[in-house]
Amino acid sequence: MADKEQLAAVRIAVDEVDEQIVTLIARRERLIRIAGTLKGDDAEVRAPGRVERIIEHVRSAAEKKDIDPDIVESTYRAMISGFIELELRVHKENS
Repeated sequence: MADKEQLAAVRIAVDEVDEQIVTLIARRERLIRIAGTLKGDDAEVRAPGRVERIIEHVRSAAEKKDIDPDIVESTYRAMISGFIELELRVHKENS
């Protein structure tokens, strides 16, 4: 029974972390929407060099926190891809 109680407690904690992550993603989205209005063209939105610098940064941060940098990278690549699509739409609407 203790294992089920522990699992329930872990799930509650994971749900709390997910809420925090969603709050941070919302903040990132607000910033991305602003950036989309400031960039000159689609190439500046896609900015592959900037993407790779972000990936290098978050991998390094993951390593410093002793968490799996591959998980962090794959998470960020998915998130960045979604945000690029959003930013392209915002940029198009404001051009």
